[in-house]
Amino acid sequence: MPISIESTIGSKYGPAMEIVSQWAADTYFEKLVNHQLKVNDDLTREEAERIERKNLGYFAGYYSHEVRARVERLFRCAHPFFGAIAENGPPSPEKAFKLGMEMYERHQAQKIAQLKKLPAKNRPTLWERLEEEE
Repeated sequence: MPISIESTIGSKYGPAMEIVSQWAADTYFEKLVNHQLKVNDDLTREEAERIERKNLGYFAGYYSHEVRARVERLFRCAHPFFGAIAENGPPSPEKAFKLGMEMYERHQAQKIAQLKKLPAKNRPTLWERLEEEE
């Protein structure tokens, strides 16, 4: 059964977290790649595979270390920020928090740089920016 175009992140990647055999992983990965190619028809197969491996690695990071390790092994992927659990081990809470803060700060800096490019009369007020973040 193909993956629906209207699928959610959870309905798309959740089933992969339950897979325990290489055959099932290979079969499901093919479905993921085909879905990616269907919704983004300007991608090459190689690009679609790269995107799906990153997405699987990231999604597996929300599961137990055991599940993450199994998913990374079966789908030949790694967490895009922490790397492969088999090589780096699980991140400490401190490392995860620090990385999260660094990413937040980079994102904020990018937003500020984009706002500065706007003419002053078109820049949102602080209040409008705070409302956007809610």
